[in-house]
Amino acid sequence: MPERPNILLITSDQQHWQTLGVNNPRIRTPHLDRLAGEGALFERAYCSNPVCSPSRSSIITGLYPAWHHCWTIGVKLPEDVPTVGDELRRAGYFTALVGKAHFQPLASQPGSESLECHPTLRDLDFWRKFHGPWYGFEHVEVARNHADEHLSGQHYGVWLEEQGLKNWKDYFRPWPHNPHAPLRRHSWDLPERYHYNVWNSERAVANIERAAREARPFFLWASFMDPHPPYLVPEPWASMYRPEDMPLDPPEPGELDRMPPHYALTQQDAPDFSPWKETPHANHGFCSHRISEDLLRRNIAVYYGMISFMDAHIGRILDALDRLRLAQDTLVVFTTDHGHFLGQHGLIAKGAFHYEDMIRIPMLARWPGRIPAGRRVAALQSQVDFAPTFLAAAGLPAPGLMQGVDQGAVWRGERPAARANLIVENRHQPTALHLRTYVDERYKMTIYRDRPCGELFDLRDDPGERRNLWDDPAAAALKCEVLHRFLNAELQREPTRMPRIAGA
Repeated sequence: MPERPNILLITSDQQHWQTLGVNNPRIRTPHLDRLAGEGALFERAYCSNPVCSPSRSSIITGLYPAWHHCWTIGVKLPEDVPTVGDELRRAGYFTALVGKAHFQPLASQPGSESLECHPTLRDLDFWRKFHGPWYGFEHVEVARNHADEHLSGQHYGVWLEEQGLKNWKDYFRPWPHNPHAPLRRHSWDLPERYHYNVWNSERAVANIERAAREARPFFLWASFMDPHPPYLVPEPWASMYRPEDMPLDPPEPGELDRMPPHYALTQQDAPDFSPWKETPHANHGFCSHRISEDLLRRNIAVYYGMISFMDAHIGRILDALDRLRLAQDTLVVFTTDHGHFLGQHGLIAKGAFHYEDMIRIPMLARWPGRIPAGRRVAALQSQVDFAPTFLAAAGLPAPGLMQGVDQGAVWRGERPAARANLIVENRHQPTALHLRTYVDERYKMTIYRDRPCGELFDLRDDPGERRNLWDDPAAAALKCEVLHRFLNAELQREPTRMPRIAGA
C-alpha cells in the first residue's frame, strides 16, 4: 500500500439516492454497480444543504454552510476559507477539478467577484489561460451549464472548439437569455461525441495520466453536471427507457395537509407563496408542481437515460485506473451534491422540502484492501465528513476548523458508526425561508425560523414519510425528546479552530 493513496471523488448533480442499478432494477448503471460490488454502498448518506453551491462547498471545506458562508446559490464561497485541496497540495498532492464547480454566483460585484458569471463564462480566451489555482485545486477545467442552458462556455466551450465544433453555440440557448426561444425537449440534437460527459471523462483521465507521469499522488474531483434538469440528452440515451415503464409515487390523500403550508401550495395551479418570500430572487420549488402523468413519466425516463450515459463515462475513468495500474492505490468515492424529486409526495425537481428524496444522497466508496467489498453500510454519513476522511486516508490531520468526522474506520468496517446524528441546513433567503433538519438513526425533525410549523418523522415505522407527527398530541413527549437531541447536535457541531493550550 502506498503511504499516501490517490483520492478520486466522482460526483453527479441532483441525483435521487435510489437511482443506482444496485438499488433500482429499472436502471442500468453497470460501472457504478461494479464500484458498489468492489467496495461499499452507504445507505444513509446526507447532503449538508439541498442546494448546489452550499453542498459543493461543504464537500471541499468540511464545514456546514453556516460556517463556510456560501449559504445558498448566488452567494460566493469566500476564497480564504481553507479547503481539503489546500491541505493535500501542501503535502505534495496534485489536486484537480474537472467539471462543475458552482462555488461562485452568476453575478459579480466588488467584494464578491465571480469567475462563474457572464460575460466571463463565454470568454474562451480567458478560460484558455486560466487553470487555477482555485479553491485548493492546482488545476481546474470547469463548466457550468446543464444540457443546453445559456450558461455554456468555460473550458468545455474551449474543448468544443478544439474538437472542431465551431458553431457550438447553436446547440445551446442564447445569451442574453431569451425566455421566448424555442425549448428542446428530451432528445438533444447535440451529437453524443460533443456532450460534456465525454469532455468530463476525457479530461479526468488526462489529469490522472498527468499525475502518473509526474509520479505524484492525486486528488481529483470529476464533477459531472447530469442528471440535473432540463431533462435533455442525446440519442440513444434519450430513448433508452420507455416512459410507460417508469414508476410513479403520488402522495396519499391528505398527506400534505399534515405538512407545513408551503407543501400543499405546490399542488395548486397558481400558488401564492408570498408569505415565504422576502427577496426578488426565486425560491427553488416555490411554484406549482402539477404535471401531467405522461410528461412526468417521460421526464423520469430521460432522467434515467442521463444517469446511464453518465455511468458509461464514469466507467471510462475507472478503466483508466485499471490501465494505469492505479486502482489498488486509489480511494474512489461516488456521491452527488443533493437529491431530487421525481413525483414523490407530489413534488418535482428540488426545493425547501426536506423529505429523504431531497436530502439523502447516493454514496459508494472503494479502496481495495482497505474497504471490504460488497458491503451495505447503514451508518450515517454527511458531506462534511469527506474532507477529514480524505485527509486521514492521506495520513494528514484535519484542521480544527473542520466540522466533519473521519469516517475511515466505518468505511473499513472497523466501527459501526462515527456519528450519532447530522444536520441539514437550508437558508435560501436571509430569514423567510430558513430551515434546518436533524437526522439520527431513527428520527428526523425539521424546524423553520420564526414559524410554528415543523416536521417530525419516525423513519423506522414510517420510512416513506407519510405521517408528520409534529402536531400529533400522542407524539408530544417524543417531540420534546427529539428537540433536545436537535439542540445537543447543534452544540456538537461547533468547530474548534484553535486548541486551548493554557489555563488563561
